[in-house]
Amino acid sequence: MVQAIVNNLAPLLFIVFSETYGISYRGLGSLVLINFMVQLGVDALCIKLANPIGYRPLLVAAQVFSAAGLVLLGVLPLFVKPVYAALVLAITVYGFGGGLLEVLVSPVVDSIPGETNRKPAAMSLLHSFYCWGQMAVILLSTFLLSLFGRGNWYILPLIWALVPLGNMFLFMQVPLTPMLPETQTVKLRKFAASPVFFVCLLMMLCAGASEQAVAQWASLFAERALGVPKVLGDIFGPAVFALLMGTGRVIYGIWGVKLPLFPSMLFCGLLSMLCYLGITLVPHPLVQLIACGMAGFSVSIMWPATFSLSSARFPLGGAALFAVLALMGDLGCSLGPWITGLVTDLAASGGVFGTLKGLLGRGSSPLQMGILVCILFPFVFVITVVLFMKRGRRI
Repeated sequence: MVQAIVNNLAPLLFIVFSETYGISYRGLGSLVLINFMVQLGVDALCIKLANPIGYRPLLVAAQVFSAAGLVLLGVLPLFVKPVYAALVLAITVYGFGGGLLEVLVSPVVDSIPGETNRKPAAMSLLHSFYCWGQMAVILLSTFLLSLFGRGNWYILPLIWALVPLGNMFLFMQVPLTPMLPETQTVKLRKFAASPVFFVCLLMMLCAGASEQAVAQWASLFAERALGVPKVLGDIFGPAVFALLMGTGRVIYGIWGVKLPLFPSMLFCGLLSMLCYLGITLVPHPLVQLIACGMAGFSVSIMWPATFSLSSARFPLGGAALFAVLALMGDLGCSLGPWITGLVTDLAASGGVFGTLKGLLGRGSSPLQMGILVCILFPFVFVITVVLFMKRGRRI
């Protein structure tokens, strides 16, 4: 849930940053890129540092950085100019905390003793709480923003900083399963001899990009492209996205033992492609909003299922395996929204993407062109799942 706060609060304020401070689409997309690139760097550090330091100190540090970054997000733009530099600094700090969480929370749950065939379901249930956190951020922030007014947006990060601050004390006390000793883990360089390892990394990249290319832009898309008020845009854009993504993960968390993993992943990948097409090609706002929400359900198990698939295929990978998987996932989370913002700016300024935007129909938004380009990611995800199925991997 803390991860959901640091990843989703700033995008809810994109419309404020754009109108108040004149930040471009590309600049807004770059803020998302910076957040996930910092997380990516932390993922890389944790490949080496997780085992020597241990879970507890790093989990406590993750809460500290997350809380500090949120406080800076609310305070720095009021005093530091240019505002964009203040936003970058704040996002860098809480991105460090988010990166630690990305690496550590999944292996902590995966290390809890239990039957192997139940772990994909447990992982899916765990990741559903990212969605409930995302919903809480969207709904409560939307309510508070309408209550305080857009001019007082800086109050929101300060309120949300209380969550990681409280969580810091919980992680100081919670019992944790001991980490797998380094003597029992396999070095990552040995995995490099297996093509399956690189396919898993590609799947993580596509899972992250497929999710965030829509999630990070859903609020602004609903308001700017579809012309709905911000409150409705936040509720029927990212909030429904989070609700359906969480629902998909809970469904798999409860009944996942009875559902074969690969067909479930294939279904989600194909549905994701269909949702991207609905968002960008169907000239009807209601259908586009429904497609935006259903995109959440479609990406629901991509990330946790790939974690579980990789853990089952490489059971002695330890924390380093989850770190490199998270690294690739965060790379996808960075690329998806950034490419969306970049292509949106290019389509708005004309050129090749501007011409292609014209093919989407009269009145289409440049943002629709940006989202359409990112259909590449669920497409590649589908191809990788098909490759696994042809190799006869059964999980």
